Amino acid sequence: MLFAILAAIDAVAAAVALFFFFVGVADGTVSSFNIVLWLSLLGAIGIVLGGGFWLRARGRPGLAKLLLAVLALPALFGGLLMLLLIFNPPHWQ
Repeated sequence: MLFAILAAIDAVAAAVALFFFFVGVADGTVSSFNIVLWLSLLGAIGIVLGGGFWLRARGRPGLAKLLLAVLALPALFGGLLMLLLIFNPPHWQ
């Protein structure tokens, strides 16, 4: 159950990263200047997701959960922060 939750959070984080990548390609902000950064970010996300599923298939569920948690926990806390800022807007004076 925990593996599925972590994998779902990672999949949402990957979808958000891909969305911003394709929007950046469309409007020109992803260019030859920063494409290496984008590809390394997307590659790392892919390695975490693929590695988690690979470790689970190889009979190492503990390591798979740990690897998926590397991306899932910061993504979860970042998402909760965004929800907090949306529903309780701060006064920036």
